[in-house]
Amino acid sequence: MAERSTATSPSQPPAGGGRKGKAAAGKGEQPSQNSPEAPSEETSEQAPEDSAKEPPELHSGHRLSRRYRLEECITRLDGFSSWRAVDEKLRRAVGVHVLPADHERAGQVIKAARSAATMSDARFVQVLDAADDGELVYVIHEWLSDATPLGTVLASGPLEAHEAYTLVCQLAEGMSEAHRKDLAHLRLNPTSVLRTSAGQFRIRGLAVDAALRGITGDDARRVDTQAIGALLYASLTQRWPSPEGGYGLSGVAGLRGNSRDSLASPEQVRAGVHRGLSELAMRALINEGATAASHKPPCTSPEELLKAIGEMPRIRPPEPDPGLLAAYGHNGFQNGPAAAPGPAVTQPAGAAAPPALPGRTGKILKWGVSALLIAALGLSSWQIADALMKGDPAPKQPPVSQETTDPEDNEPQPTAAPVEVAAVHDFDPWGDGQDPDDVANVLDGDPETYWQTANYFGPSFGNLKEGVGLLLDLGESRSVSAVEVSALGGDHPMQLMIPSGGAGQAGGSGTLPSSLDQFTPIAEESGTSITLATDQPVDTRYLLVWLTDLPQGTDGNYRGRITEIRVTG
Repeated sequence: MAERSTATSPSQPPAGGGRKGKAAAGKGEQPSQNSPEAPSEETSEQAPEDSAKEPPELHSGHRLSRRYRLEECITRLDGFSSWRAVDEKLRRAVGVHVLPADHERAGQVIKAARSAATMSDARFVQVLDAADDGELVYVIHEWLSDATPLGTVLASGPLEAHEAYTLVCQLAEGMSEAHRKDLAHLRLNPTSVLRTSAGQFRIRGLAVDAALRGITGDDARRVDTQAIGALLYASLTQRWPSPEGGYGLSGVAGLRGNSRDSLASPEQVRAGVHRGLSELAMRALINEGATAASHKPPCTSPEELLKAIGEMPRIRPPEPDPGLLAAYGHNGFQNGPAAAPGPAVTQPAGAAAPPALPGRTGKILKWGVSALLIAALGLSSWQIADALMKGDPAPKQPPVSQETTDPEDNEPQPTAAPVEVAAVHDFDPWGDGQDPDDVANVLDGDPETYWQTANYFGPSFGNLKEGVGLLLDLGESRSVSAVEVSALGGDHPMQLMIPSGGAGQAGGSGTLPSSLDQFTPIAEESGTSITLATDQPVDTRYLLVWLTDLPQGTDGNYRGRITEIRVTG
């Protein structure tokens, strides 16, 4: 497949930048299936000779500069080839790009490789050597045996929010540093970004990949930024942001209804996508329809993309599974089935016991402890025998006071009686509603169902409102002493409120309150299993369970989830 040109329309995001000059139509790469160096998009076809001079025949076992032994050919394309090799001097695996010295792009490749070698940033796969021996030009770079191309990672599913956030941060930071040194990539795609076993992302082929293929660009910053946006889009959706798709990923159909089709945002393509990351991907892709809808300017350089990332709330790693923590404990070792409650120190199977004290010191301590134990046993035996010989009477039991046997204390205490809730409504004075179709889930007795708020970018409702809640209608004025609330996803700070102006009068009114000013808080608590208890029972018809802050979910959004509410009188 020929290399794509730079695309600026929303439905045609960049696949590595535009090409000027001689194109390599019909020529492809020959990838190795399991290699982190293998591109996944181009097909195999033998390249013709680019010069009259016959280049040396390369094969496994061939040595370059009497040092680099070629092992496996990864790519053959447009007169050059890429190999996995061994640096016999340092005894390590390396990657090698090789092309004839009289190839039309040989000079550009050497120049690009020597410029890229000045980048010591750990986010890039390092160029180790570049040389021209008169017959061949070759570039030596790191070989990351523990790394996997992003395209291979995405074949099994999209990234979760924190990992996608890490990806876009590291790509934007790396390319910002490269552009400060007048270096561009122009070919960022799922085969040129690698994920290491430690979860870090590395960029390979800085400047060199584009030089090998003759790719140039008039606006390198914009091309690389669009490519980062496309990679973030693919990481969130497992789709390539173009109708025809690419790099082994399916395409995305446009949204209709405007004067022209526009690219669907990641959260429109896949449910549960982090809204902030979805918007960031669209701003980097410079999709006019999406950026106009969000009223935020597009990001035209990695620096602008970094600034936009900095304005987002940081996305934290997902919380560990409580079930795994209970099974394995905080030290990582599995607890036994009969483990006692509370923290326990467990020892892994096969671990050696602590060594005994060595030498003379250990022997003295052993004899000293033994002597003390014998003396203690002897003393206690003598005291028991002396007491028996004297015939001391058994100690008298203290008289039982009347207070401890007062029959009034044995009477069962009255239990709180449940109060039936006639109806429940979502309460959102500054918005259009909060999941009104699911409010009945808090009264169905099923802990698996819930009502939830909308997603926000911060715990304080994105600074858009003071809070949201659920308004309980008891049908008539009833005596209430407590409201029990069960929630999911972290601590839920909340208040219990009743209508102002006298609990009996306003609370018994048949008019449904609609403003927060109509309520007065009577209890406050935070947690996932909360009892909002009053000092004294109150008579009221309406109760407002009011969320004042939101916990953060594993996808980075902030939301509240309430599963059950129970009112007692």
